[in-house]
Amino acid sequence: MTAYDNDNIFAKILRGEMPSNKIYEDEHVFAFMDIMPRGDGHTLVIPKVPARSITDIDPSDLADLIKGVQKVAQAAKTGMDADGLTIQQFNETAGGQIVFHIHFHVIPRWEGVKMRPPASAMEDPAVLEANAEKIRAAFA
Repeated sequence: MTAYDNDNIFAKILRGEMPSNKIYEDEHVFAFMDIMPRGDGHTLVIPKVPARSITDIDPSDLADLIKGVQKVAQAAKTGMDADGLTIQQFNETAGGQIVFHIHFHVIPRWEGVKMRPPASAMEDPAVLEANAEKIRAAFA
């Protein structure tokens, strides 16, 4: 098994070394906007524990992570006034994982609107912040 890299981009975000548009945080998870979204409101949810993939995260930490994913999914659907959601989770290069810190993608969806290709374009920071605010407001 490949070791966890403490210098991956998500570890740096957790340590405050890299900026992010935070959506939600509790003692177990951190959620923030994807800077190359596949759809409006595309949010990433990560655990605060160092874990590379679903195969090496402690089951109790995974349970806390999925609870956070559910909270963020509810807020994203409400805040973005979405018709539905796509939840994605990739493991290792062959499985499509690019950042090797386990994470879930929460992507609001609307009838008739296709998802953009993965990692296709950086979103305007003002758009990211506007979408982040919509989702954050749904937690209130």
